[in-house]
Amino acid sequence: MARTRPTRAETRRQVLDAAFEVFGQRGIAATSLTEVAAAAGLTKGAVYSNFDSKDELVLTLMEEHAGHRIQASLDAVDADGGADVFGQVAAVLVREMRADAVWHRLLAEYFALAHHDPRKQKALQGRRREVRATVARALVQVSEGLGFALPMPADDLAIVFLALSNGMAVESDIDPGGVPDDLLARVLTLIAGDAVVALREAAARASVD
Repeated sequence: MARTRPTRAETRRQVLDAAFEVFGQRGIAATSLTEVAAAAGLTKGAVYSNFDSKDELVLTLMEEHAGHRIQASLDAVDADGGADVFGQVAAVLVREMRADAVWHRLLAEYFALAHHDPRKQKALQGRRREVRATVARALVQVSEGLGFALPMPADDLAIVFLALSNGMAVESDIDPGGVPDDLLARVLTLIAGDAVVALREAAARASVD
């Protein structure tokens, strides 16, 4: 049988997977695209045919990971879960946080690299705005699906979600036993306030009916 060439999507996936491994081991600044290509078993040209620069590759990795976390959180929401919806989302975020500490180290490193580089800074701002917008849309989707009002505008709540999960991830990476597993759920429940009360009342009415 003739050997088939990998599709563009397959090549792109190879590059992303290899980049994650190499960046995680060596750091972003210390890694060249030549090393990423070697780890992927590809030529440097194959990398450049999918990503214009190392910056684009790093930002794509981060955006992809954020999208995965958002989808995992949505998939975990049980329509019959009532007031526990915040606990369900928090549990997924904490699991992802524990398993993917390398992602947060990469975000922290790239933020530091971008601090003195206006081009990197602008690119990072743009990608993070896209991530926040995606989180905000997901929050609206969940609130509308379960019939409760968000405690603050979705855009603001998205910032809170990201800041809490990213900040706790850093603290957990520094001191694995220092961040209780249920802390994020407790904080989200406190923030949600009236929404939690409304969900509990709805669940109580449903059980009586």
